[in-house]
Amino acid sequence: MYSITSESASHPDILALVAALDDYQTALYPAESNHLLDLSQLPDSALLMMVIRDNQLNAVGCGAIVLNGDGTGEMKRVFIDPRHRGQLLGEKLLAALEDEALSRHCHTLRLETGIKQHAAVSLYERCGYHTRQAFAPYHDDPLSLFMEKALVADVRLAVL
Repeated sequence: MYSITSESASHPDILALVAALDDYQTALYPAESNHLLDLSQLPDSALLMMVIRDNQLNAVGCGAIVLNGDGTGEMKRVFIDPRHRGQLLGEKLLAALEDEALSRHCHTLRLETGIKQHAAVSLYERCGYHTRQAFAPYHDDPLSLFMEKALVADVRLAVL
């Protein structure tokens, strides 16, 4: 049994998961292609941070959305401990993040991921994300893949 709840980006369990993700990505990509963001430096009003815990309350996954204030958000720091993969936790985490983003008037989510992270790319595709061009503050990078998902069918409905 797992639970998904909101958490502070500066919580030690989140910091440990993010450090594991950083180690993984640093081994895959050169520094200029690693777009690491310290989420603990962002104001709470601009960040959705969630953690997955097992039944012993161990943190086994995390993910965040940085809200841009214009109805868009950027998915960041999605990570599931390798020992807990294969249980649809990624799908459940993305759904929880998307629901919370919608409640905060976010209609479109974007993300940048690396081309060598095949499981992550497959997860995002299964969850309805489609490739797109680079978006600010990013530039084209042959090691990056940019994706987007509309959370509402008609963006005009999101602003009502």
